[in-house]
Amino acid sequence: MHTKVKPKLKTKALDQFQEATKTLLNPSLKKWKDNGGKIIGCYCSYVPEEMITAAGYLPFRMRGTGSTGTDLADTCVSSINCSFSRHSLDLGLRGEYSFLDGVVWVNSCDHVRRIYDHWKRKINTPYLRLISLPKKVEEPQVEWFRQEISMFRESLKEHFGVFISDERLWNAIRLHNETRRLQRQLYELRKKKAPPITGAEMLAVIVAGTAMPRQEYNSLLRELIDELSHSEGHSDYRARLMLIGGILDDPAYIEVIEGQGGLVVTDSLCFGTRIMWKDVDEKAGDPVTALARYYIADRPSCARMFGDHPRREAFLKEMIKDFKVDGVVAERLVMCDNWTGEQFMTGEDLKEAGVPYIRLDRDYINVGAGQLRTRIQAFLEMMGR
Repeated sequence: MHTKVKPKLKTKALDQFQEATKTLLNPSLKKWKDNGGKIIGCYCSYVPEEMITAAGYLPFRMRGTGSTGTDLADTCVSSINCSFSRHSLDLGLRGEYSFLDGVVWVNSCDHVRRIYDHWKRKINTPYLRLISLPKKVEEPQVEWFRQEISMFRESLKEHFGVFISDERLWNAIRLHNETRRLQRQLYELRKKKAPPITGAEMLAVIVAGTAMPRQEYNSLLRELIDELSHSEGHSDYRARLMLIGGILDDPAYIEVIEGQGGLVVTDSLCFGTRIMWKDVDEKAGDPVTALARYYIADRPSCARMFGDHPRREAFLKEMIKDFKVDGVVAERLVMCDNWTGEQFMTGEDLKEAGVPYIRLDRDYINVGAGQLRTRIQAFLEMMGR
């Protein structure tokens, strides 16, 4: 069963968002680069992108889009490393990231952490920075990350010769918060009985926001929200699903799920609610402290943060209630240690709450459509859908 086909949208915003997800150097990035703009790659959503924006540069979330293999990366890392890290490193070794003026990491996991070591030795990118990310979400860790962000600010000044004033940083925070508020407006539309946007389309919208100049992106978002607010929705679905997990930047994966009649109406993903469900506090006394508190303590955390599972469980149950979710699909990249334990605990939580739940392993670039289709069909039937 397929979701209902809607009339084609008049605005070109969604088309531009979808186009931006298909390649690394999309038309918006190319135009920015051609006009002399600098682009800084960010490994992980915990990189404080507002600092890059405040410097006048464009933050770009690292992906492996377009990769067809890992032959070069496999000379550096073994096959028991996650496929995202291997595919993105392979693209770097092949020169596909030559448009970047810098790359910034956090020690989000050992797999991604090691990419920094190999990148530093083998790839000629002008600016590289590794930011230390704490593993807990309490006050000492907020202070720790505040110091890390301050050192990041200084390193940008030293390398690029750009002074990032508090005023510029506050302006960047307000701009990024505007993005988050607009994205949340789109999510509000998904609470409807007939949501006007599919999960696959929504993922394309979110991914595009990590690969476009932010003012341009916000303008397109407003156009899309205005049209979708008066648009016919999707009503021909078998179940409302929530998707949870780590990195997922390929709308084709969700298209397979939705092709079986399960409409994805919300998520807990690092290309999803975890980067936009809360705002940075614009009334705080210091912008660096505000950023540290946002990234460590305020926003929904991911599985690599120790001791915060109860808060993640509460967030998950709140989403299930607010978006009238019928079942939860958990996706995990093979070899991802953090999400292995998290998804087991989540399964126990949801079993106790009586919420249908399925765990799916996947490779980064291989959707595995046949197996995924079969598993989702069985899940929907098990739910009586």
